[in-house]
Formats: sequence, structure tokens, C-alpha cells
Amino acid sequence: MPRVLVIDDQKDVRAMVAIVLRVNHYDVVEAESGAAGLKAFGENAFDAAIVDIFLADTSGVDVMAAIRERNPGFPIVAVSGMTALDFVGAAPDLAGVVCLQKPFRPNDLLQALRAAQGQAATGEAAQAV
Repeated sequence: MPRVLVIDDQKDVRAMVAIVLRVNHYDVVEAESGAAGLKAFGENAFDAAIVDIFLADTSGVDVMAAIRERNPGFPIVAVSGMTALDFVGAAPDLAGVVCLQKPFRPNDLLQALRAAQGQAATGEAAQAV
């Protein structure tokens, strides 16, 4: 069962994402902050991560960069309630990150996750969903 790390400081969003993933046969680890997410990432093996761009304790972009520093090309879905998802162009180490704007439907989330995993496997450029 693929294991996904979900990093979002909004409890309701984390819960919704976790439910969707668990129903679709993913093992989910939830983190309520960037620091907790990076700690979990360092202590466990994951197949992908879903990271909120705007976290209370740090920038989600910094969290994604730290994940990619440890594991280049790692599959990441960046989520945000804001419309500005153009951070990827300014951060070359975040190539292949799939961007998903909140609110999103369960199928959008699953498509974005599959796209991130596919891009990581092929090394394709980032895309927005």
C-alpha cells in the first residue's frame, strides 16, 4: 500500500485528504506543521507527499525544497487556497511538483497524486491541475 505524507495546518483539510486517500488504499501519515512533516519524512519511508504552500510555522515551499534536498525528484503535490501557484518556476529543485488549488474534489486530488508519481518516475516538468 503506497504511503503518503500529508502536511497541512488545517485539521479539516488534513482529515478530508486522509479520508479520500485511505478509501483509495493509501496509507496516510498526517502532519500539522512543516516541522512535524519534515520530522515524519526523516523517520519514515513515503511514496509521495501532499504539502500546503501556506503553513503557520513555515513556508510550504521551504518544506518541499527540504524534502527534495533529501530525496531529489520525490513526488509532491502542492496545495493552496490562493491562486498564486507559480512558485515552481522560481525554484528549479521543485520541478515536477504538481499544483492543486483548494477547494478540490476527491478525484482532482487522486489525479494530482498520480500525476506527481508519474512525473517523478519520468522526470517531467511541473504542471498545474
